[in-house]
Amino acid sequence: MAQATAPPRPLPRPRGGATDHARPARRRRSTALSAHVFLAPWLIGMIALTLGPMLTSLYLSFTDYGLFTSPKWVGLANYRYMLEDDRFLASIGVTLRYVFVGAPLKLAAALAVALLLNRARRGVGLYRAAFYAPSLLGASVSVALVWRSLFATDGFTDKTLGSLGIHLGGFTDNPDYALYPLITLTVWQFGAPMVIFLAGLKQIPRELYEAASLDGAGRARTFLSITLPMLSPVLFFNLVLEIINSFQSFTSAFVISNGGGGPADSTLLYSLYLYEQAFTNFHMGYASAMAWVLLIVIALVTAIVFRTSRMWVHYGQEDAS
Repeated sequence: MAQATAPPRPLPRPRGGATDHARPARRRRSTALSAHVFLAPWLIGMIALTLGPMLTSLYLSFTDYGLFTSPKWVGLANYRYMLEDDRFLASIGVTLRYVFVGAPLKLAAALAVALLLNRARRGVGLYRAAFYAPSLLGASVSVALVWRSLFATDGFTDKTLGSLGIHLGGFTDNPDYALYPLITLTVWQFGAPMVIFLAGLKQIPRELYEAASLDGAGRARTFLSITLPMLSPVLFFNLVLEIINSFQSFTSAFVISNGGGGPADSTLLYSLYLYEQAFTNFHMGYASAMAWVLLIVIALVTAIVFRTSRMWVHYGQEDAS
C-alpha cells in the first residue's frame, strides 16, 4: 500500500508585510534629501554669486548704465563703439602680445626647470620648494611694487645694464620696453606649471629611456621622441590654464603702470582697460560688453587649442591601439 506524503509546508511570510518593501524607497528618499541639503549651499552660491551676476551683466551690456543712473537700453551700441574705440583696439594688441609671448615662455621655463629637478640628487626637495615659492605669492600688489622698482628708471636693472654700456632709460617709463617687465613677472612665477610637469615626468616609464639609450639616441633625440610626446597631455593642460590666466591678468599691469596702462598705453591690458571703464569712468554698460567679449575670445582661443591638440597631443592608450 502506497504511503501518503504530506503536502509541502508553505514558506513563512516575511514579517512586516508591505512595510519592508517600503523601507528601501524611504531610504532612497532620505539619501536624496541629504544630497540636496548638502548641495544647497553650492547651488545657492552658484545662482546668487555666479549665474545671477552673469545674466545681469549680459543685460547691462545692451544698456547705457552709469552706475548712478538707471540702465537705458541701447541695443548693440556698446559693441559697435568698440570698433571705434582706439584704446580698446590698443588693449587688444597689448593683451595678445602679453598672452602669446608670456605663456609660451613661462611654460618653457617651467619645463626646463622641471627637467633639471627631476633627477635624484641631494637637496632636490629644497630646490623644488625654492622654485615654487614665487607662485605662492601670486600676482600680489607687493610683488608688483618690487618689480616696478627693479625695472624703473635708475632701478637695479637699469643700473646693471648701464654698467654694461646698455642705456635704455628704464623699462617702465619707455613705451617700447614697458611690457617686458610684465612678461618677465609672469615668467618668473612658473612654479605651478613646473610642479605639474614634474608629476608628468614621474609617469614616463624608465624602460623607454633605457631602450633609447641602447639605440644610441642622444639627449636631444630622447627629449623630442620620448619626453615631449609622453608629456604632451600635461603640456596641453598647462597651456590651456596659462592662456586663460594670461587673458585675465590685471594686478601686475595696474600696479606697474600706476593704474593708467602707460606709458602711451603700452601696458594697457584688456582687463585693466575694462576696470578703467567700469570703476573710473563709470561706464558699466560698456564694461559689461567688454567682459562678454573677453569671455567669447577666451572660449574661442581655448576651442582652437582643443581642436589643434589632436595633432600634437599623444595619449598612451590611443597610440597603443
